[in-house]
Amino acid sequence: MRTTRDRIRHAISFEIIGLAIFTPLASFVFGIPVEHIGVVGIVSATLATGWNYLYNLGFDHLMQKYRGGTQKTMALRVAHAVLFELGLLIVLLPFIAWYLGVSLMQALVMDISFALFYLVYAFFFNLAYDRIFPLPEWQKEAKA
Repeated sequence: MRTTRDRIRHAISFEIIGLAIFTPLASFVFGIPVEHIGVVGIVSATLATGWNYLYNLGFDHLMQKYRGGTQKTMALRVAHAVLFELGLLIVLLPFIAWYLGVSLMQALVMDISFALFYLVYAFFFNLAYDRIFPLPEWQKEAKA
């Protein structure tokens, strides 16, 4: 399994790169000033960073327990990303509505849009991260 240091590197790099892409894109799409989207992005990233660490730790422990390892199939990668975003969606909805002064329905549309962006982003980020920082156990499994 990944070390605490590796998990921290993963969570922080995920959020920094995501914010750099998300903030200007969301500002453009929703016509909201970049500074307002930036605040939503920073608060969301802060909450998501904690959720990311806890979620991935729990997911890996469950994989280790039920599958005997942490290497993900493509189907598990999709499930991993979807479940992560669903949990985050529930937490962020009230904050987005309050901070941007929009209805819950408008916040839901925005939150779903954000989640869809991060769903795709998370899939490709994690795929790239696992290739850049593979675990030694994966290299042994590939040779066997």
